[in-house]
Amino acid sequence: MIDIKVPTVGESISEVTLLKWTKKTGQYVERDEVIAEVESEKATFEVNAEKAGVLTTLANEGDTILIGSVFAQIDETAPVPEKVAEPAKTETPKEEKKIEVAAQPQVAIDIKASPVASAIITDKKVDAKAIEPSGVNGKIMKQDVLEALNNPGKKAFAGTALNTRNIRKEKMSNLRKTISKRLVEAKNTTAMLTTFNEVDMGAIMETRTKHKDKFKEAHGVNLGFMSFFAKACAIALSEWPTVNAYIENDELVYHDYADISIAVSTPRGLTVPVMRNVESMSMADVEKTVATLAAKARDSKLTADDLTGGTFTITNGGVFGSLMSTPIINIPQSAILGMHKIQDRPMAINGKVEIRPMMYLALSYDHRIIDGRESVSFLVRVKELLENPALLLMGKDPVKTLLEL
Repeated sequence: MIDIKVPTVGESISEVTLLKWTKKTGQYVERDEVIAEVESEKATFEVNAEKAGVLTTLANEGDTILIGSVFAQIDETAPVPEKVAEPAKTETPKEEKKIEVAAQPQVAIDIKASPVASAIITDKKVDAKAIEPSGVNGKIMKQDVLEALNNPGKKAFAGTALNTRNIRKEKMSNLRKTISKRLVEAKNTTAMLTTFNEVDMGAIMETRTKHKDKFKEAHGVNLGFMSFFAKACAIALSEWPTVNAYIENDELVYHDYADISIAVSTPRGLTVPVMRNVESMSMADVEKTVATLAAKARDSKLTADDLTGGTFTITNGGVFGSLMSTPIINIPQSAILGMHKIQDRPMAINGKVEIRPMMYLALSYDHRIIDGRESVSFLVRVKELLENPALLLMGKDPVKTLLEL
């Protein structure tokens, strides 16, 4: 028998929560095959089989397990089972019909319904997405449609009935506990203020429209907004070093590099992976790194190293529709930049009103280390760089550089 122990997932982490077994007791597993997912206070990790053999699980999903403890065993002497031919795919039962519901332009969602339910939906022009299915495998039944017709404008929470008073309790995950603890700590231990500005995104949008196809062809990745913001922040951080510093005991710790954290929302909670040395990256490097980190976050494959460090954070609430917010500092860092929704607004340009694509920017900062002048000047500099993307090349106006001004 080979003992499978809970791996070390980072400094100061002494225990993890077993989220789920991807393989069950008695199953044959191949070497390096994922057998379980565990969650620490920082992220989610996969555990792989060290040898091929038959698995025996020694813990239950939801258990808290100490680092280094044995939570599974593999019998490497077990014979390799013969492969069983996959059963032929069965067709959808005739009594089920699929209804195509337009969700977004050029996107359709298949919704299963019984023949009677399908006929009523079509005849009464009922929104199938608003119907709570009660049939097997999420199939809409006749009674479900009648319930929706009899209660127009009323929709129960998923899995419940109208007028329910049900209350549910769930154990807080380690990751959510850590997020809670860190946010309270940030609020209680920093002198946090937020300063605002707005940026005209027209120049960046024009640049993306003009070059996005060739950029993707050359680099194999889409040209997004994050690369412009990350490069602008890296330049501004080099010019306003206190925004890139933090307090450690009675000392100020400055960083001569920009390790920028990006806030990524996942089903299990917020994670903040780090892009290293953004000042030394190209635009393509930033976009590739963002894509890699976002994919790892979605698949719960971020490592402790991915989440360690960071001198400054960028968060984008605009992807969820936020027009303005006050982001909270990611301690021990001293500042965080909040991006928001791009919205067409009337702006006074050279004495005339023009409709421009505008975005509000918010910089939350620790006033213990960053003064008002520095925070405002940093944000104004970021705005200048974003509204004039050519400045990102070397941080200076090309004409002024030519004239040595």
